[in-house]
Amino acid sequence: MTVEKTDILVAGGGVAGLMAAMSFAQIGYSVICVDPSPPVSDRGDERADLRSTAFLMPAVEMMQEVALWPLLAPHAAELRVMRLCDSGGVENGIREQVDFDAAEIGYERFGWNIPNWALRDTMIGHAERFETLDLRMGRAVKSMLARTNAARITLDDGARIEAKLVIAADGRNSLIREILDIPSRTTRYGQKGIVFAARHPEPHDGISTELHRTGGPFTLVPLPDEGGAHRSAIVWMETGPNVADLMALDDDAFSAAATQRSCNILGPLQVEGGRRSWPIISQQAESLIGARTALIAEAAHVMPPIGAQGLNTSFADIRALIDAAGRNGIGSEQMLDDYAQARQRDITLRERGVEVLNRAALTDAQPLRDLRRSGLRLLGGLAPLRHAAIRRGMGLG
Repeated sequence: MTVEKTDILVAGGGVAGLMAAMSFAQIGYSVICVDPSPPVSDRGDERADLRSTAFLMPAVEMMQEVALWPLLAPHAAELRVMRLCDSGGVENGIREQVDFDAAEIGYERFGWNIPNWALRDTMIGHAERFETLDLRMGRAVKSMLARTNAARITLDDGARIEAKLVIAADGRNSLIREILDIPSRTTRYGQKGIVFAARHPEPHDGISTELHRTGGPFTLVPLPDEGGAHRSAIVWMETGPNVADLMALDDDAFSAAATQRSCNILGPLQVEGGRRSWPIISQQAESLIGARTALIAEAAHVMPPIGAQGLNTSFADIRALIDAAGRNGIGSEQMLDDYAQARQRDITLRERGVEVLNRAALTDAQPLRDLRRSGLRLLGGLAPLRHAAIRRGMGLG
């Protein structure tokens, strides 16, 4: 069988994989992107994914560079303020609150929040327009052999591809990472996250709110209004047994429980659509690179959904990979070393920061809850510290 040659093979056609594929195609590289999930038209209900993704401005700028952002903007809700609240232990009142306002560091907004159902479908449609990007949905990597001058990949349909660089964007259970025998460290918290959308009578005013309380954060992220109703995407992190009880409730009882957990900040919540839950973990690959291969996104790192760090960290991976390629040539050992050096420390710091916040939210010990509250008060009272936290959270250094 003929061996196809390409500059880059991207394994994984999720948001990060598609963004990597489009970014490299935009600057002239030939790219093949494969993903085992079926094409959009074969997947059924387009709104089946209830999650949303908050994109901070550096990620939005990357979307603008590949002409993707104008297609996503109609689905997006503005994020102007990130509000962090301590709502105590078992009680249900806000004890401390600090607002991180993008205007404090000269930005109009932190970014935008987009429903995942609109995000991925739009990205796939846009990716198909790139002349040097061959998008193969419904196809997966079966095997890979990486050598000094190229990587040889076989797909599940028998196609054989030779690539100068393989970008592993194939998720937390990455086959590419397994083939390269790169270990990963996983931390389990005994938590699950419940994701759903809700309507509410009070406007969110572009404020994303994280309420920290024993069990985990409860996060309300703005969605665009629909049919005259105000809406938010919500991630409710709780211990496993509590999640099982919550998932067993009917919609009215669950909405009432969510309203109580939200401290009623937007009025009564009414869940719309369905609910899903998944285990909360942290995971980090011990290396970001292998021969002719770079790991990005969840193949490299998984973080709890706190502070909009997960996918925005993945976009930072892509930016670093592009910069390294520009300096050293695609797939070279020097390029890969530069990429790993640029990203390893930042990923580790972000993962540890998110873990600290999550463990602080999990605790039910009164002294630690008081320490959590004191930390928020300190951030709220010291503008230089708050501004540094805003810049760090946005990925601005």
